[in-house]
Amino acid sequence: MTGYYLIIGISMLISWIVSSRLKSKFEYYSKVHLRNGLSGKEIAEKMLRDNGITDVQVVSVPGHLSDHYNPETKTVNLSEAVYMQRNAAAAAVAAHECGHAVQHAVGYSMLQLRSKMVPVVSISSNLLQFVLMGGIVVMAMSGNKTVLAIGVVLFAITTLFAFVTLPVEYDASNRALKWLKTTGTVTSEEYTGAEDSLKWAARTYVVAALGSLAQLMYFASLLMGRRD
Repeated sequence: MTGYYLIIGISMLISWIVSSRLKSKFEYYSKVHLRNGLSGKEIAEKMLRDNGITDVQVVSVPGHLSDHYNPETKTVNLSEAVYMQRNAAAAAVAAHECGHAVQHAVGYSMLQLRSKMVPVVSISSNLLQFVLMGGIVVMAMSGNKTVLAIGVVLFAITTLFAFVTLPVEYDASNRALKWLKTTGTVTSEEYTGAEDSLKWAARTYVVAALGSLAQLMYFASLLMGRRD
């Protein structure tokens, strides 16, 4: 299991570095106040209106970086800070989440695929660790690889989900940035801050996907006969 722990350690280190960088970026751009004086809530509502979306509500939710779009309830959920603040970071997050709402409204294919995968991924994630560890024990004791093979399939599903998430997140950011720029909602300085913020936010998803792939390859190598 040395190789597995090494993969986990490296993934956690890279994830911490990217997350720390993201946090510092958001703190920095939170000090770049918008000249238009709009709050995150107002920016979200404006982007929805400009895209002809009238059946989505913008609501405040507790937590830090807890922002998300819920396609089932049709709500853009903004963390309290983003909801109320009037800066480049808040504008970036609010517009990004509205980007998901626009994806939903136009039937963006990758978002639809991701939504369809959610129930299966939820089950896979809950069973994954138990099946993998059980599979390794069974293989070590009897040489039978069936349980481990099931675990690898479950892991492959979660890894695929992580990679399907990438175009969904990047497309939402692209929609947000295009709207911010073409509508003149933010100044060039504010736009630069929003763009940089979303760039680092997207990298957290890239790191997660690559980390999942590395772990999947490790367990697949065990299945094919390599021990470490």
